[in-house]
Amino acid sequence: MASVPDPICAPATPLLPSAVAIVRASGADLPALLQPLVALPEPRWAALRTLTWEGFRERALVVFFPAPASYTGEDVVEFQLHGNPLLVQRFLEHLVRHGFRLAEPGEFTRRALLNGRQGLLEVEALRDLVAAETDTQVRLAQARAGALPTWMGVTRTALAPWMARAEAAVDYGEDEGIRLNLNEMRMALEPLRALFHVERRRAQAARHLRDGLRLALVGQPNAGKSTLFNALAGEDRAIVTEIPGTTRDVLEVRCEWRGLPLRLYDTAGLRETVDPVERLGVARIGPLLESADLVLHLIPPGGEPPDVAPVLAPYAGKVLPIRTMGDLPGADPARAVVVSARTGDLDALEAALRERILGGFAPDACLGALATGRQLALLEELVQQVDLLAALEPDAPPELPASLLQGAWGLLGRLTGEDRAESALDQVFNGFCLGK
Repeated sequence: MASVPDPICAPATPLLPSAVAIVRASGADLPALLQPLVALPEPRWAALRTLTWEGFRERALVVFFPAPASYTGEDVVEFQLHGNPLLVQRFLEHLVRHGFRLAEPGEFTRRALLNGRQGLLEVEALRDLVAAETDTQVRLAQARAGALPTWMGVTRTALAPWMARAEAAVDYGEDEGIRLNLNEMRMALEPLRALFHVERRRAQAARHLRDGLRLALVGQPNAGKSTLFNALAGEDRAIVTEIPGTTRDVLEVRCEWRGLPLRLYDTAGLRETVDPVERLGVARIGPLLESADLVLHLIPPGGEPPDVAPVLAPYAGKVLPIRTMGDLPGADPARAVVVSARTGDLDALEAALRERILGGFAPDACLGALATGRQLALLEELVQQVDLLAALEPDAPPELPASLLQGAWGLLGRLTGEDRAESALDQVFNGFCLGK
């Protein structure tokens, strides 16, 4: 017989001075466990109760959600206390001394998953919603928090009959003369394969939006890096002067620009210098270029000295040339994206970012797409499985398509959490706060 999980408790709001703090508890038979402290109200009715414990007396709103119709699928009680961190801490200590234990990060949501109250994709969307820093990231998380993506249901409907045929050919092919027509299967599954490739590109774009696009601005001194940095950030974060070498360290800002969550890095101008502080700033550019999603190489009118190009050569695949000060003579639109941060003419940069980083998708077109590293890795495997199916020779033994079809089916189960690996769940819930 399965053991009953320990009752758990945790603050559901930060331990900071505030008007109201919420403490959440979950477990089996909470009315009996909490009876010495409080008589629980009717389910889903908030009632004002006086809580008395160890010299403390607190008037609190109490809400009871009985199992199984609760967040975790167990009995859940929420206490709304006055938001004094010390008071909340003493209340939690009292609960722990009387049968509860402090919840681990994400344990409430983990119980919701294990008790069938939420799916794994919904859990990951909730984690992303809590961590979102921009409007676009909030919308991405909310779009994934509902039902499963439509393409998953379409996939199962398409794969199921071919799995049955392939397994029948393996089990009874020789005795009953059952054969699997691989050409017919390939034609039937081709729309599904095309759909997977689109979903992979959407997921790659959504992953960049979820994490924020890491853009490094590099170039010679006075190339317009700080001016563009400020224009994208929407505020004056970097000092802009006509004196070369004003920026001596890497400046970072997180912002949202035209629906794109950005992590911007302004860097010291690339040049030979004897200034020790400026040389340190230049030395920090290499590791930044390594981790950036895209390197914006800013080139002023009239070009730049030849010693800049070798620094960028190892990162050529992700360097995007940007001609700055496009409102001045000398810009060459045939060779690079032309912008003018001073006048706000940045449409060409927006189009280039969407093409290079988002694969041409608009941010709203990524709503509902898979977006986490775990999801994208499994989707990549799913694409590979179906690509291998399409590449099978017509005379391939039925064991091959049967194995690939079963593999694709299993990957769907791992995506949704129906096929649960404990290590994968640990990775998901490590990003949660205590009260979730």
